[in-house]
Amino acid sequence: MQIEKNASLKEFNTFGLDVKAKQYIAINSEDELKHILKRFYAEELFVLSGGSNILLTKNVEATVLHIQIKGIKVIKEQKNHVLVEAKAGENWHAFVLWCIEKNYGGLENLSLIPGYVGTSPIQNIGAYGVELKDSFVSCKAIHKQTLEEVTFTKEDCKFGYRDSIFKNAYKNQFIITSVCFELTTKKHSLKTSYGAIQAELKQHKIGNPSIKDISEAIIQIRQSKLPDPRKIGNSGSFFKNPVVDAAFFKKVYTTHPEMPFYELPDGTYKIPAGWLIESCGFKGMTKGDAGVHKKQALVLVNYGEATGEDIQNLAKAIQYKVQQVFNIQLEAEVNII
Repeated sequence: MQIEKNASLKEFNTFGLDVKAKQYIAINSEDELKHILKRFYAEELFVLSGGSNILLTKNVEATVLHIQIKGIKVIKEQKNHVLVEAKAGENWHAFVLWCIEKNYGGLENLSLIPGYVGTSPIQNIGAYGVELKDSFVSCKAIHKQTLEEVTFTKEDCKFGYRDSIFKNAYKNQFIITSVCFELTTKKHSLKTSYGAIQAELKQHKIGNPSIKDISEAIIQIRQSKLPDPRKIGNSGSFFKNPVVDAAFFKKVYTTHPEMPFYELPDGTYKIPAGWLIESCGFKGMTKGDAGVHKKQALVLVNYGEATGEDIQNLAKAIQYKVQQVFNIQLEAEVNII
């Protein structure tokens, strides 16, 4: 174990922001994590995973624990399902590709989402009509103070839209060490109706898609719309798509009948945040090196030397304008530190 003082976190956050950590420690096993938690129990700790869902606006005056625990294994095989456990430090997209190679279905629509497996339940990540909770069985976590190992079931996690108990009642209390998924081995339930999936499959003349076909279609769609964080710093979707009740939706839709929307099973309506931002004139806008991506208004970017504060100020300007025009308060999807 090596402790690095005054360490740069530039390589560990997808915005590419060069902020410093008071101390940095890479964690490679559960035992190592417990040892470190016991040793630093009286100090402030900052847990870092893939760095894909945070905006660092200042130096981190704490000990940063970078979770890099690796491993994937099959827990149980059933007639048409398999239980797979992935450790928290596994790259999410690499894990999805591993599942597809094994013909394990359920996660293909979540291809190319940045980040690590360990933070996926916190955010209840989702894309193209699928959310993590759809395949989630349980996760294991260690309490930061008591060092108790706890298993959380799907019900325990209280999943919502980009939400879970780990963002609310248990915020900053647990460190997730592994996640268990139930995936299909045959008779896959394919989700192809959301977004541009059907158009992409049709373009490639695929009429009876496999889970690999769907994954590849989504990768193509995402790559055509979203910047590669290795080339342009970003954290994917910066804002949540707002969900409003029927009465409010009808009021806004009457004024803006061109507005796209998705009616949800519970009678509420999801409005694309990217459309709201673009309608307010922000698509492609830059303020110094902070900007709104020219192909996808939902993505804020660092074109080189922007600070976290620069990006945060741009986000605040977007929120203010959308509130003025549509009376909708955009909520950040990323965690702003």
